[in-house]
Amino acid sequence: MKRREFFKTSIAASAAILGTTILSAGETRQPIDDRKVSDMAFPEKRPLITYSDRPPLLESPRSTFARGITENDEFFVRWHLPDIPTFIDPDTYTIKINGLVEKDLEISLKELKTDFEQVEVTAVVQCGGNSRSAFTPIPGGIQWGSGAMGCAKWKGVRLRDLLHKAGLKKEAHWIGFNGLEKAAYYKTPNFVRELEIHELDDHVIVAYEMNGEDLPYLNGYPLRLILPGYYSDSWVKMLSDITVTDKYKSLFFMDEAYRVPDNKCECETPQHHFKPTKPITLMNVKSVIGYPENGMKVYHNSEVVVRGVAFDNGTGIKAVYVSTDGGKSWKKALLKQENGRYSYTEFRFHHKPTEYGKLTFMAKAVNMLGEEQPFDKEIGWNHGGYKYNGIDEVTVEVV
Repeated sequence: MKRREFFKTSIAASAAILGTTILSAGETRQPIDDRKVSDMAFPEKRPLITYSDRPPLLESPRSTFARGITENDEFFVRWHLPDIPTFIDPDTYTIKINGLVEKDLEISLKELKTDFEQVEVTAVVQCGGNSRSAFTPIPGGIQWGSGAMGCAKWKGVRLRDLLHKAGLKKEAHWIGFNGLEKAAYYKTPNFVRELEIHELDDHVIVAYEMNGEDLPYLNGYPLRLILPGYYSDSWVKMLSDITVTDKYKSLFFMDEAYRVPDNKCECETPQHHFKPTKPITLMNVKSVIGYPENGMKVYHNSEVVVRGVAFDNGTGIKAVYVSTDGGKSWKKALLKQENGRYSYTEFRFHHKPTEYGKLTFMAKAVNMLGEEQPFDKEIGWNHGGYKYNGIDEVTVEVV
């Protein structure tokens, strides 16, 4: 046997014992963080990191996450299908509720704003594939950095109140949501999502305002489903139809897309995808540094104030820790929590660099259940590139 063949055989034999191979093992690292903001701006938006114009796919830059509320014009944009209406008349727009209800409803925007109790909730919305560029080999989908997320104050009407007016029949069990985005090719499935009725609470709303203004067109005008604590694939934009059923309806965007391995690590290898799978629903604990940014220069012996945000699925953030020695030791950051458990928790950390050269800040959030962010390399690979929440790192130069 030739030496080269011997080593191939040895690796294969080891793989049989371990259940994987060096070649098939996926890896994780820090998400890509060097993409440039576009020179062009979409309507109602400042220039953002642009991946596509049809459908619009826009990412917020890191500096956005130095504040607890994301301004409308720098809020990320994620659409799934390319055919989005270019004009919507608010005077004629209606939302329809049908299916297993006592009476079908067709509610106008004016009726939504005058006939129901108006409520507000501040909540983080995050794409399930946020930070997907951290996975190697590259999974399919948008190669987001860390900016496919944002936090806003949403105003609207409780979904529960709308369903109460329609009257749920006793056999009602599932609720389907559809918006106005359409596929360019007729065989492509519509973006429809479903929820079980028990998943609803008073924080689930149908919103028409975002940070005190009408929803931006690219963020779902005129109505959007707000589902605090859940990944954004369930936050249907341009919401037009709510259908109540007794049984789960098989759907592409429920049964095929937005799923992870149904095992403890929610991981697999590139060559051997794990079965069965489960949908991604509740967000895990995560933090992102907004300031400073990678590559910045800071002055020796001057005070640097690290700022960022942390969040989870609504359990609440207990602490954020910052390390300046590669994770060997951690110190608590100061927290600002004023917008409720579904919002960003802002953090600050003061540090005076005493050595010249490269300096890396690392941020780690811990929630009320004691769940904390892992190091990036500890996160298992999955073929959808979903739910990355590795400890964030920013490297600056001390001059």
